Amino acid sequence: MIYYTQLIFIKPGCEQEFHAFEDKVLPLLKGHNGELVYRLRPDKNAVIEASQQLPYEIHLVTFGSKADFEGYARDPNRQAFMAMKNNSVERIVLIEGVAL
Repeated sequence: MIYYTQLIFIKPGCEQEFHAFEDKVLPLLKGHNGELVYRLRPDKNAVIEASQQLPYEIHLVTFGSKADFEGYARDPNRQAFMAMKNNSVERIVLIEGVAL
């Protein structure tokens, strides 16, 4: 199993378009052997220390393999909504890892 953590930074005022994008693409995970483990919106009051801007959301997702992740990324049903992502997301930091 492989884990992906995303730190998602969205453009100011684009929250609704980002939420609409997520509503369309997150259900596709299961079709690619993926699972959304956590979807969090960090609260400033819960942060002990930060040297950079907080992301809007943090996602932890698992896939059976890297090929499953790549299949999800290329899924035509997901690709159909990429304009929504591009319009609403400023940047994403993607971290790949495994359980120890």
